[in-house]
Amino acid sequence: MPSFLQNDYLQIIIRCIVVYFFIVIAIRIFGKKELAQLSVIDLVFILLISNSVQNAMVGSNNTLNGGLVAAISLFIINFILKKVLYKSRTLSEFLQGKNLLLVYKGQIQQKNLHEAEITLQELEAAIREHGVENIENVDMVMLEVDGNISVISNDFQHKSNHQIAINSGRKKHKIKGRFK
Repeated sequence: MPSFLQNDYLQIIIRCIVVYFFIVIAIRIFGKKELAQLSVIDLVFILLISNSVQNAMVGSNNTLNGGLVAAISLFIINFILKKVLYKSRTLSEFLQGKNLLLVYKGQIQQKNLHEAEITLQELEAAIREHGVENIENVDMVMLEVDGNISVISNDFQHKSNHQIAINSGRKKHKIKGRFK
């Protein structure tokens, strides 16, 4: 091991960065986009993941300083990643996805609905949650990057944006975050 990597705190910083990127990529690959409204299962998952990677980040250093170095490292790498995502549309779309048009002028965009894994019943329920009776009365429905669903109606005059969770059969399908 190179001598500069033998510093405990430098090792913690490097380990935190590696674990941070691993978790970001793993969450993206496994379909978790947004965790604002956690179900019980999602909360348990997050708690167990954080516990399982703790030792990978701090190693045998369980001192206060080691924990603070790990926390500061995570704050810094998160800050840097947000700045990079803001400046790089390509990387942002790769890690966060992009908006999907679900309905335009009353016409369902089947390909995008399928891509988002949203059923017609879920779409109709989401539209009703926004105060619109029928899909035909909607000007535009957009699944936003952050997982919110936006509905615009009345000749593009009335906009509604809600976070909606929908159950679909055996899997929890959450339009907010598109949990699969």
